[in-house]
Order: sequence, then structure tokens, then C-alpha cells
Amino acid sequence: MRGASEESLFATEKAKGRIAYRLYASSMLVGISLIWLYRVTHMPGEGRGGKWLWVGLLGAELWYGFYWILTQSVRWNPIYRSTFKDKLSQRYEAKLPGVDIFVCTADPVAEPPSLVISTVLSVMAYNYPPEKLSVYLSDDGGSVLTFYALWEASQFAKHWLPFCKRYQVEPRSPSAYFSELDVSHGTCDSKGKDWSLMKDLYEGMVNRIGSVVILGKIPEEHKGKHKGFSEWDAKVSSRDHHPIVQVLIDGKEQTATDNDGERLPTLVYMAREKRPESHHNFKAGAMNALLRVSSVISNSPLILNVDCDMYSNNFDSIRDALCFFLDEEMGHSIGFVQYPQNCNNLTKNDLYGSSFNTVNQVEHHGLDSWGGTLYIGTGCFHRRDILCGRSYSKDYKEDWNKGVKRKAGESVQEVEEIAKSLATCTYEHNTQWGNEIGLKYGCPVEDVLTGLAIHCRGWKSIYFNPPRKGFLGVGPTTLEQALVQHKRWSEGNFQIFLSKNCPFLVGRGKFKLGLQMGYSIFGLWAPNSFPTLHYVVVPSLGLLHGISFFPKVTSPWFIPFAYVAIGKYTYSLIESLRCGDTLRGWWNLQRIWMIKRISSYLYATIEAWLKLLGVSKMAFAITTKTSSDDASKRYEQEMMEFGSSSSMFVIIATVALLNLLCLFGGLRRVAMDTRIVDQFLVQVILCGIIVAANIPIYEALFFRRDKGSLPSSITVVSLGFVLLACLIPIV
Repeated sequence: MRGASEESLFATEKAKGRIAYRLYASSMLVGISLIWLYRVTHMPGEGRGGKWLWVGLLGAELWYGFYWILTQSVRWNPIYRSTFKDKLSQRYEAKLPGVDIFVCTADPVAEPPSLVISTVLSVMAYNYPPEKLSVYLSDDGGSVLTFYALWEASQFAKHWLPFCKRYQVEPRSPSAYFSELDVSHGTCDSKGKDWSLMKDLYEGMVNRIGSVVILGKIPEEHKGKHKGFSEWDAKVSSRDHHPIVQVLIDGKEQTATDNDGERLPTLVYMAREKRPESHHNFKAGAMNALLRVSSVISNSPLILNVDCDMYSNNFDSIRDALCFFLDEEMGHSIGFVQYPQNCNNLTKNDLYGSSFNTVNQVEHHGLDSWGGTLYIGTGCFHRRDILCGRSYSKDYKEDWNKGVKRKAGESVQEVEEIAKSLATCTYEHNTQWGNEIGLKYGCPVEDVLTGLAIHCRGWKSIYFNPPRKGFLGVGPTTLEQALVQHKRWSEGNFQIFLSKNCPFLVGRGKFKLGLQMGYSIFGLWAPNSFPTLHYVVVPSLGLLHGISFFPKVTSPWFIPFAYVAIGKYTYSLIESLRCGDTLRGWWNLQRIWMIKRISSYLYATIEAWLKLLGVSKMAFAITTKTSSDDASKRYEQEMMEFGSSSSMFVIIATVALLNLLCLFGGLRRVAMDTRIVDQFLVQVILCGIIVAANIPIYEALFFRRDKGSLPSSITVVSLGFVLLACLIPIV
């Protein structure tokens, strides 16, 4: 494993304790195999109730075993990276490459402009030569409100950037910075005065943006402040408008300076053309338009893309990434550097399992050991060339000094007009954009599919998770938001697995089996729904009807079931606690995974198959970044937020009520005949755990009276399904 040699810009270390883990994993595999053997050898005979349900349990356990084997690929040998930025500065400070930063937004309602510009300001303020930074905002909503907010940010940046540099501010998102510090540092010293002044300037800007958003249009007195406002007229709508490209700060102009006289980064607004008759390919289409537009304005060799809510939390993230790209030994083979996706609005016990602590701190590190991690769509640095379709070759040498050299006498208006021609609906017709060039089209998770194609072209990727998080965003604050988000992710990943781009097909001979298995962990999230649904329903119904599906406690066959269950969840708890979760947070995570598997993953599986059969078309659901004040308060109190009549809630409530009824019925049966305790103990425990996990569901169904509870219609429909399930005979 690569250590810290004198020449290297980064070091790689293996995770400790792998021998002990592999012994544990081997013993678990033995236990799983014995469970399979029990299911096959104890199949109920003809005429006995529950035979086909027994077969279903065998299928579920075969699936769980197979999926568990896949997950071992990311735990077998995780690796961890560290960088040496001091060496980078010593060797390359005078010739650091240019960096283009892409920020994408799509809806000024779901993604408020004030949130968007805080992200933009955070990436403008990197600890990096500003003349080598170019920041692009893609506004797929084509909203003049977002453009106005960006214009306000371009003015505020003249104050904010020198303030950040003067006091080494972190984080450099003004929204995050001022929310973390509730009081000034004292008004007597210069820092305290500057802090108070900067906060007043920021709040003034946010209030002006908020007023314009509420008004829904730009006041006449503002329209004359920038020529870009003339691009909007009564005919412009979010789905029907001409291409708009406006350079708000031209970093190539010597006059583009902040209040300290230092150069400012280039800042560009882009709204690609939208027409009702033209498919726009969602975020992938926006990213590809940014690739083309930026190629005539800056054309930097390195590209960072972030979601509009994912602000920079570490001002050295660019320099960290460059330690990998510019490394003399391995840098030439690295296509992209991926940072983890973290959230800054999580509750103490991570109510909706949005921290992804285990994924971020274990699984991605495990993928890295096989030559690459997934591209997850935000917080990722790419070589421009690989996004444009270049394959890896040992002879390839990156030109880190390339960039656009503006022709003598060429005005910024002329550049804007050229850029607009690259952002039209028709530009991509009869081209390889979205196929061989740029981000891939036709998949809800275009990022994962694009990263997979990059790995197939021979490039490696790096996963870097520094002590100070590189990027922080906004996680779901309601259950529906979390389920919608996971439906899109799991559906997209399953679509990839079912297609010609299945990692086991396209990756064969191109990258390691471990990475193929790692991709498949996420690709097979969705089909976990059916085994889970079977396991949370069938044993409970068996308990109610007096049909045993597990060995007696006194039987030797009970041992592998107990060992696998205890071993799996004990390891899961230890792993979760080591990654920073609380005990209650781990319990919340078990609940949310069960809920996702029986609802959003179920819908994702069905939708993916329908699309494969051509029955359904692709859609892209934007996860809203806002909630009502009451909902936000309930979220802070860690109360699950329902509130709507989503059909997914019917499934969740039905499973919860069914298990509650089956538990009471089963306990009554056992109490009446204690001789059968050992026969049904496993089912009683399983049913009891499911009931315990669903306590927030029962509260929302029967006890809560706030707007976040489950509607009475959900209760009535779910009770109907429960009664129907109990009346159907078990065969």
C-alpha cells in the first residue's frame, strides 16, 4: 500500500483489523449457508399450510445472503487517503491550473435563491488564486429572481471575499457562517466591527432578495443595474425561453476587483434554452450545456460541480483535490476525485438516516480500494477531458495551463453571444452529447452512470474524506422528502443494473470484480423491497394463524439463525457507533431502511421494470429544500413528519398495523398454550422488533393531532388492507 514517500503529494493507508473482520465474515457465511440448508431440508410437505410462503422465505434468505456477499466487497479492505498541501504549494503554486465550478439549480421555489447564492459565494471564496477560478450557475428554472439574487451576490462578493481572506473564515458560506456564530466577536476590535458590518450587509442582501421573491418580479429601479435583466420579458417561462448567458464578473478584466483591490473570480449565469417540444434531459443536460458554455469563457482543465444546496465547508478542497491530480506517480491515471455528501441540518439522532455515516466512512473507502468510487453528482472534481469522452492511455499528458485566451478587441458581449449558441435546444441534435460526450442521458442517476462509463474507459477515481468536511448540504426534513429522494436514487441505480450498462457486463475485463460488486450494492438497493416485504409480513401472519416458519429454540437449527441475526446486528451497531452515530441514531437507521425498502424501493423496482418494458417514461423529482416552520420545529424535536396522503404511507401503515395485530394475536395464542413457546419464539421476537420500530407510525395514526400526523384516510385504508390480509387463508 502506498505510503508517504518524499515525492508523493498524498498517502494511502489500509484499514486496521482486517484479519479479525475476515474471520467474522467467514463465520457469517457458514451461518448463512446453514440457514439455506435448513430451508431446503425442512420444506413443508404437500397438504401442510404455508408451503409456498416457506418457499418465499427461502427466496428472501437466498437474496439476503447474496446481497450480504456483495457488501463484503466494500468491507474487505477499505483504504484511507491523506494529502500534503504544503508540498503542492512548494512545487506548483506558480502554475496552479484553472478551475471551473458548476452550480446547478432548477426551481426557485424548491431551491430558494438565497440558499443558492450562499453556495455560490462559498465556492467563490476558495483559498485559491481568484483569477484562476470561474463560477457558473446553471438555472434550469430560467428565473429572473435567481438572476437577481446572483447579481446581488456579485456585489456582496466584493466585501465577503476580502473578509474571508483577512480572517481565514470557515465555512465561507455566509448563511452557514453567520448561523454558526450568533454574536459578534466584540465591537471594540477591528474584527468585531468588520463582523457586525458584514452581517448587516449580508442580512440586507437576503432581505432584498426575499422581498423580490415575495413580489415575484424585479422592481423597475433594479432593471437598469445590469443589462442581463433585459433578457426577461412576458413571454419567458421556466419551460419556454431562449438561451441566456450573462457574465456578471469578468475575471479577465483588470478592473474586476474586490474592496481590497484583489482580483475577483469570473461569475457567469446560464439558463439554457427550453422549449416544450424539446426534451431537456434534466441535470445531465444542464451540466453538458455548462461544459460547452464554459469552454468559450474559461475552458479550465479541472471542473468541480456542486448542487445548489451543497456549500463549500473547507476552503482548501481544491488544493486537496490537486494533490491527487498533480501527483507525479499516480496522478495521470486519476479521472475524478469525489468528496462525500454530507448534510448540516441533521438532528442529533439522524431521524431519517440522512448522514450516510457508514456509506461515507466505510463503503466508499472500500470502493476506493478497488480502483474507484462512484460519482455521486456533487462535490466532485473532474478532468474536463474525461467529461468530454477521453479514454485513459499511458501516453496522455494533461495540459494544466490551458484556458481561453481572449482575442484582442473581443468584448464580453461577443463571448456571451457565442456561448448562447452552445446552449440552444438544437445544438445536441445528431451529436454524441449525452452518449459518448458529457454526462449520460436517460437515467435518473446520470452521475453514477457517467462515473461508470469513466471507469470503463480506464480511468481510476479517488474518494477523499478529510477531517473537515469538504461540502455540506441540506438533508430531507420530512419522511416524504426522504422517500422521494431514495425512490429516484434506487430506481436509477436499478435501471443501470437491468440495462446493457450492468457493472458485471460493461466492467468485465475493464475494472476489478470488487468494483463491479460495489456498484451492484447500490444497483440492487431497489429489489431488496420484495424480500423485506415478505419477511415483515409472512412470519407475522404465521404467528397469527399458528404456522411456524422457524426452528424451535431447543433445536440445533436455531443456532445459525441466532448467530447470523446477532452477529449481523451487533457488527452493524459497532460499525455505526464507530462512524459517529448514536445508539438511537442506529435504531432510527434500522427503522428508515425498513420503511424505504417496503415503500420507495418497492415503487422504484416497479417503475424501473415498467421503463424497461417501455410502459413508463423517465421523470426527475426535485427534492425540496424548504419546509414550513411547524414542520421544521417537529423535525428538530425528532418527530416523524407525514402530513400527506402518499400511497407509500398506506403500505407503511398497513405493515405496521398488521404486525401489531399479529403480535397481540400471537401472544394470546402462546399464553393459552405455553407448550408452543419455543416453537413460535423467533416469530414473536421478529414481530415484536417490527412493532417497536413502528412506534412513530402508531403515534402518527392514533395519538398525534398536529399537521404532521397521518391523515385519517390512510388509517381507514390501511385497516381495510390489514383485515383483508388476515382473512386470506395461508397456503
